[in-house]
Amino acid sequence: MTTVPDEGVTGTGSTAPRRPRARFTVVLGILWLVVPLVLFLLDRSVLLAGNPAQVIALAASGLIGVVLLVRDRSDDPRKAPVRPWLTVVGRVVAVLATVVVLGALIWLRPFGATPAAVSAMSGSADVRVTDAPAHIVIEPTSGTPTRGLVFQPGARVDPRAYVPMLSEVSRQGVIVFVVKPPFGIGFLAMTAPHAFIDRHPEVTSWTLAGHSLGGVVAATFAHDHPGLVRGLALWASYPVDSLADRGDLAVASVSGTRDGFTTPADIEASRPLLPGDTAYTPVEGAVHSYFGDYGEQPGDGTPTVSRPEAQRQIVAATVALLDTL
Repeated sequence: MTTVPDEGVTGTGSTAPRRPRARFTVVLGILWLVVPLVLFLLDRSVLLAGNPAQVIALAASGLIGVVLLVRDRSDDPRKAPVRPWLTVVGRVVAVLATVVVLGALIWLRPFGATPAAVSAMSGSADVRVTDAPAHIVIEPTSGTPTRGLVFQPGARVDPRAYVPMLSEVSRQGVIVFVVKPPFGIGFLAMTAPHAFIDRHPEVTSWTLAGHSLGGVVAATFAHDHPGLVRGLALWASYPVDSLADRGDLAVASVSGTRDGFTTPADIEASRPLLPGDTAYTPVEGAVHSYFGDYGEQPGDGTPTVSRPEAQRQIVAATVALLDTL
């Protein structure tokens, strides 16, 4: 009787058992492919309306997943084994990179604008809204504004969430630029005001404004560029650098008394960092998420005033600042 070699193990065209290293690569590949895909599908409309950096990062992460899976399929089990300690180090590095990158992408999920805020992107008879990849422009449909406002959104907040309130500001004859920072983090768009100021010489008075982290970014720009801007509107925010000696800068601090993030105690503690003539407007019963139209925010306080009434006061305080310039 002739014995036939077991080609299922050693012969040409064999199907060798999958090695642990191959299985590890498959798991990583699936994670790098599936997580970005799910994140994109969950937040598709918000991501496509925002700065393209986040979509590009998701696509790049998904591509890494594809490469890992393709590499696994082409893996040759006959290759010389890698030293065990190198394998362990490589896996640790791969796991850490996966946790850090994919964890960051999950954390960076944006707070989407409400349907009403998205509808405001269509503009109105007296306000025109123009959408661009890195910013939104809100301007009156008549006249040439000589006052400009550059607004920095809060961290991870859909920039469209501020269009309804800032449209009310624009109706007072102000051209407004809403920054779309990469990944929704204002610190990644610190120099954004330069582009608007340079391109609009007809604007003779510039004001910076921002919500939460966006206010910190706006205040930092004002601190680093004395004389370039005349006004600063802080929405539920405060500076990290002292502006106390800036007599050339008019400042308005608008805050909510029920804010769970920028608390009344935070506002009080920041007073020494702002000019002595800063106009403070505590909006009774308002919370952090009332400074935009993006729904509720986990960890925020409990409001005791309606959103429309709180936003009316926020807009009024901002317009009052602009009217002094």
